[in-house]
Amino acid sequence: MDIRSAQLFLHLASSLNYARTSEQMFVSPSTLTRVIQRLEEELGSSLFERDNRTVKLTTAGSRFQRFVRLWLDEWHQLQLDLQLASSELSGTLRIYCTVTASYSHLPALLDKFRLHCPKAEIQLSTGDAAQAIDRIKQDEADVAIAARPEQLPTTMYFQSIASLPVRLIAPVIPCRVNDLLAGAEVNWNEIPLILPEHGPARSRFDRWLKDCNINPAVVAKVDGHEALVSMVALGSGVSIVPDPVLQHSPVKERVRVLEHQYPFQPFDLGICMLAKRQQEPLIKSFWQLAQKS
Repeated sequence: MDIRSAQLFLHLASSLNYARTSEQMFVSPSTLTRVIQRLEEELGSSLFERDNRTVKLTTAGSRFQRFVRLWLDEWHQLQLDLQLASSELSGTLRIYCTVTASYSHLPALLDKFRLHCPKAEIQLSTGDAAQAIDRIKQDEADVAIAARPEQLPTTMYFQSIASLPVRLIAPVIPCRVNDLLAGAEVNWNEIPLILPEHGPARSRFDRWLKDCNINPAVVAKVDGHEALVSMVALGSGVSIVPDPVLQHSPVKERVRVLEHQYPFQPFDLGICMLAKRQQEPLIKSFWQLAQKS
């Protein structure tokens, strides 16, 4: 068993979904299947029960999952020990963030990081901010730039780097949405709304609806803040997004910010990582630079 095979197994054991693991771990479904089959042959036991609908860990699979977690922890500790023995830090730092964060906040951090760790390589993955915590927990990234969730897992550390205002946005083009918004008093029960699928944006949206007693006319649920702006620009409805997402959007001229009295809680943007990996040299260096930013 190699490190990559162990990481693939651990992700699949958590997701219990071959398609999701293939997509998020950047391997083809056939390659993932071969890796699992090879592990099962080496162990002489089935690790998963699989049918057309579900994937479940076997008893042997659960035992192997615990073993692999410990084994990968030992591997990370070995890397740590060897790097500490070196005069200059090297290796790969895996960073996960949204597309917007990759050019709004990450460049300044990376400029400082490269000065401190010139031999380090950066592996950047982008996606939905709501997936950041899971990416860290599933060992798909070492650190992530994301909004702080309402319930931060006790196994995670979070370092704030910016406070992001929340904007309520509507389309510019003539459409039914703007007809409904044009009245002297807006009936929010009739306004088409585009909801974030999950994450901090969704919790803020839900709180607004509850506090204002709005029975929403939901027309879509979307993953990713960038996609929310695009859907609004097309005239599909009204939504909320962090201000940097709006400012960096290629369609920002096609949306407008609605004036409102509701105090949306700003996003607390920061760096998150697993607490148990705090002392790993590259992660520690990046973390310390974030604290100074």
